[in-house]
Amino acid sequence: MYTAHPDRYAQMPYRRTGRSGLKLPALSLGLWHNFGPDRPVETQRAILRRAFDLGVTHFDLANNYGPPPGAAESALGEALKADFAGYRDELVISTKAGYLMWPGPYGEWGSRKYLLSSLDRSLQRMGLDYVDIFYSHRPDPDTPLEETMGALHSAVQQGKALYVGVSNYSAEQTREAARILGELGTPLLIHQPRYSMLDRRPEEEGLLDALDELQVGSIVFSPLEQGLLTSRYLDGIPEDSRAASDSPFLNTDAVTGELVGKLRALDETAKSRGQSLAQLALAWVLRGGRVTSALVGASSPRQIEDNVATIANLDFDEDELARIDAIVKG
Repeated sequence: MYTAHPDRYAQMPYRRTGRSGLKLPALSLGLWHNFGPDRPVETQRAILRRAFDLGVTHFDLANNYGPPPGAAESALGEALKADFAGYRDELVISTKAGYLMWPGPYGEWGSRKYLLSSLDRSLQRMGLDYVDIFYSHRPDPDTPLEETMGALHSAVQQGKALYVGVSNYSAEQTREAARILGELGTPLLIHQPRYSMLDRRPEEEGLLDALDELQVGSIVFSPLEQGLLTSRYLDGIPEDSRAASDSPFLNTDAVTGELVGKLRALDETAKSRGQSLAQLALAWVLRGGRVTSALVGASSPRQIEDNVATIANLDFDEDELARIDAIVKG
């Protein structure tokens, strides 16, 4: 029988999400990879337990996470039943809908029919009555935003979600989503964009500015760029790496000689701060408190420990930030 560590809240900083009363840990656990039938169940449960023991109270999912789609939610459901039945009120659990889940015209995107049907299936897989945050995973070019946001509002009204969010929306789309939700009486809590030292679109395209103005929180995915911003690629492409696999998210073409040179220079900057490259990358997205939380994945409890150690040094001086910019922008 699992008993959570008594000091689990001693070190992790918790940040207020936008103007809401909900606080998220600086680091949250994403179940995008490593939570499917190809991974040992005990390893999955060990990762979740170690994360919670270290103060990581937020587990982030989507209906299509696995593989196969739905597997991550099912895995979390089993872990909740086995290990976390007595800790539900200490957890923030989120899920999303937007990508393909079943055949036919009602199995993806942003219609009311799809979103609410998907949420019901997600709750069944996880064995939950509600999720803390329900996201529209991507904007739908063929569905009015009023319908998509109305479905999120309905999820809250039905007691199946406490808060709502959006992911992969532009600054303009986010502003309009926030306006519609505000009129309905269900505030937009949070946005989940892709953001890292190597991918600065949320800065460059005005999304972070929009979130500041709207007082909406942010939780960033891929802060380690699918593993590029770790020590794995400092000497090229390892045979057992994601880039060497058939992953649609990272391939060998992305790991150029120029990029490896930048990674090595960033690694030297990390060492000067007493951090690993991954810790530097996580600290960078969390700098200044503008980002509420950073999502990390893990294939072992040790990875969780290494990532959480980032919180020991989240501050940068101007010279360090200038050096990082010079390396990345070349």
